[in-house]
Amino acid sequence: MLKKRDVADCHALYDLLVDPAVFPYVRQKAYSYDEYVFLTKQTIEAEERGELISRTIVDEWGAPIGTINLFDVSDRSGFLGTWIGKPYFGKGYNKLAKDAFFDELFFSCDIQTVFMRIRKENVRSYMAANKLPYCTLANELRQDIYNQINNQDNIYNLFQIEKDQYHLHMMRTHQDEATNLDAKEA
Repeated sequence: MLKKRDVADCHALYDLLVDPAVFPYVRQKAYSYDEYVFLTKQTIEAEERGELISRTIVDEWGAPIGTINLFDVSDRSGFLGTWIGKPYFGKGYNKLAKDAFFDELFFSCDIQTVFMRIRKENVRSYMAANKLPYCTLANELRQDIYNQINNQDNIYNLFQIEKDQYHLHMMRTHQDEATNLDAKEA
């Protein structure tokens, strides 16, 4: 589902990135293939310096279909940036990628809080965030960060995912699965 970023994936990812349904919403915009390769190399180097965490999202056959990133890592937190190519919209990859990434962030990388800034006009991402039971709209909870990401303009909603909330959700999910399995066997 996730793998470390690799320049070898750039062709497939760039073709998906430039789609008009995707491009306006990505943080790292590349206007040419060469620029995308350069940005990918910079991303790999930034991860080595501990500034971000970035993974390529792959489908069940290992083909690259998007990226998931934690940008601006500091104080055990960072901002999530995810994009998936249009042919893969609505197929469940977003949730699978986020679950795998959050597991890595919270349980291997010592991240405590993941923030998501979502453009108010980006209904698709807003709805996806609302589907995550461990995700909280934080416009009022984290007013300082909300004001920081919006400066003068009011264009973003702020969401947050706390390690404790995510962990609790995962424990409940595993408990529900075990209960359902026991009920089937009885």
